[in-house]
Amino acid sequence: MSRLGTKLQVGEFVITAELAPPKGADPEAILRKAEALERVDAVNLTDNQGARMRMAPLALARILLERGHEPVLQVTCRDRNRIALQADLLGAAALGIENLLVLSGDHPRFGDHPGARPVFDLDSVQLLRGIQQLQSGIDMGGSRLQSAPHFFVGASAAPAAQPMEPALLKIVKKISCGAQFFQTQAVFEHNQLEKFMGFLANYRVPVILGVVLIKNVKVGEFLNRHIPGIQVPPDLLKRLEVASDPLAEGVSFAREAVFWARQFCQGVHLMTFGREDLIPAILAD
Repeated sequence: MSRLGTKLQVGEFVITAELAPPKGADPEAILRKAEALERVDAVNLTDNQGARMRMAPLALARILLERGHEPVLQVTCRDRNRIALQADLLGAAALGIENLLVLSGDHPRFGDHPGARPVFDLDSVQLLRGIQQLQSGIDMGGSRLQSAPHFFVGASAAPAAQPMEPALLKIVKKISCGAQFFQTQAVFEHNQLEKFMGFLANYRVPVILGVVLIKNVKVGEFLNRHIPGIQVPPDLLKRLEVASDPLAEGVSFAREAVFWARQFCQGVHLMTFGREDLIPAILAD
């Protein structure tokens, strides 16, 4: 099992952080950011996040692995059919990639190639089931593999989604299809997280709480308009609007969310959108 999986299995609080691969062929800038991520157990590499074309995360995951970092390879269903997805997963296993985060992916109309045709041959639940099948030595076409891959497989969750019931049903489906941990969307209200974790208590699947650094009120409003499952509440937007230093206020709120994670969850996942230099401040005791 991966180091991340082992830590979660023994009940150690984990810290993951998200990095976006570069919009180019040179990985050095992102590698420097990864080198600076002290106290972080694993680094998520986004898969054309927001439907914006970037370097393939599989290549960067291998480079990070060679530098001693533990990658979490994000795999989305938007751009590849089941043949390509399975081929990439077998390749990932051959390259030593152990952690996966399975996502459906944002529609291309939100990204920088709005004319691109989405694939969505599978959704995230179907891909989880496909990975489960690959790990049993059978591909999605029913053929036996020469050797089976082994992964530590995660899925996404949205504790603040509305309506909540369909989201909870989907979480149960993901668990039944092999999700071994969840990384969540951001939560902005303590009681929402407490309620969500109460629901998951019977399933004993580790939950890593997503914490977003909201740099200013415009970022909060953007998240509300464009990111499904995220709703920055009006009182937090007001905090950012009246703050003399909105960025410092955003860091302050992120620290509050990390405190909630230590109360209710098994880890925290930091999404700082290029301000990885502020992660030490967010994690400060």
